[in-house]
Amino acid sequence: MQIIRHPAEMTAWAKEQAKAGHRIGLVPTMGFFHEGHLSLMRRAGQLADFVAVSLFVNPTQFGPQEDLAAYPRNFERDCAMVEAAGVSVLFAPIAAEMYPAGFSTTVAVGAELTGQLCGASRPGHFAGVATVVCKLFNIVQPDVAVFGQKDFQQLAVIRRMTADLNLGVEIVAHPIVREADGLAMSSRNTYLLPQQRESALSLSRALALARTIAAEGERSTERLTTVLRDFIHSFPETEVDYISFVHQDTLQQVAEIDEKTVIALAVKIGGRVRLIDNGLVL
Repeated sequence: MQIIRHPAEMTAWAKEQAKAGHRIGLVPTMGFFHEGHLSLMRRAGQLADFVAVSLFVNPTQFGPQEDLAAYPRNFERDCAMVEAAGVSVLFAPIAAEMYPAGFSTTVAVGAELTGQLCGASRPGHFAGVATVVCKLFNIVQPDVAVFGQKDFQQLAVIRRMTADLNLGVEIVAHPIVREADGLAMSSRNTYLLPQQRESALSLSRALALARTIAAEGERSTERLTTVLRDFIHSFPETEVDYISFVHQDTLQQVAEIDEKTVIALAVKIGGRVRLIDNGLVL
């Protein structure tokens, strides 16, 4: 496995593969890998001849009060994990390479996709995401890129950006990978104190509760939201950021659920660990 630090070197590698007729799969990440990340890499390996994984904790997608400095990092551990997963290249640039002096360009997807859900409480987040992913697509020049379904809104934003800018990258969504108890895998799970682990399960259990109630015939998202909010707040140290029922493609809120309705959740645990989860209701 190659470790590449410089964008120009990464692009040179990509051009060599394209010249040889090879397909490149990209998995963009911020590192501190877990099984969810590895599943994305394996999926990319099924779709391409060579897999490139980017490891970059992108500062532009963090707000001033967010966890950029504390975000978990372990480069040696990550290198061993991606090599064992059969990855061809780990692209791990520093911030000064991605955002050199004088950098002044931002890619911003419209508010219809970015103004609600996580975008409502994290202004500027998705502009940071879109900008760095656009740069990664230009640097790595992948044929296909694989993203996790857990970041449901991010996936919609990237799909829209890719289509609008004619980037020519196939975007593949991969299902959420969960712990044995149902908690969606996330690097931020490492922030949880032992006594907060049960409260973190409020998200996946709320999804299950919504599906149970919907299966019994309830269709009102207003009534479902009230039930789920009370349910989540029955767990210690939980604070709901949002409970939203949205159309799976447009992300617009719906009043009545149907087969294309996704429930998206964001909950803070202990006032500092913000977790997200989502899934189809029916």
